[in-house]
Amino acid sequence: METRIAEHPILGVQQKGKKVSFTYNGKTIEGYEGEPIAAALKAAGLMVHRYTAKEHKPRGIFCAIGRCTDCVMIVDGVPNVRTCVTSLKEGMDVKTQYGVSEKPFDEQ
Repeated sequence: METRIAEHPILGVQQKGKKVSFTYNGKTIEGYEGEPIAAALKAAGLMVHRYTAKEHKPRGIFCAIGRCTDCVMIVDGVPNVRTCVTSLKEGMDVKTQYGVSEKPFDEQ
C-alpha cells in the first residue's frame, strides 16, 4: 500500500522531483526532492517527529499545513523546523526532537 502523500492541503498536488537521500537519526532514507520532509518520512513508515517536553509524548503529522508544532524536528542542526511545509533537499540531516533538543530526555 502506498503511504506517500500525493496532495497536500496547502502545497497542492505533489510533483515528484528527483530521488534524493537524506538522514533520519543517522539512518539513510530516500525521498523526492521538493516534497515536504514529513511526506518522505511518512512514506518510509516513520511517524514520530518529536516528543513533548512536559510529558514526553510522541507527536507526528497533525495539521500538515504548518500551523501546529506537532511535526517540528531538528533539520540541519536547526530545531523547531515545521517538516510538513519544509521541502526536502539532498543530504539533509533530520533528527527527532525531544522538547527542544536532539538528545533523548534520559541523556539531557
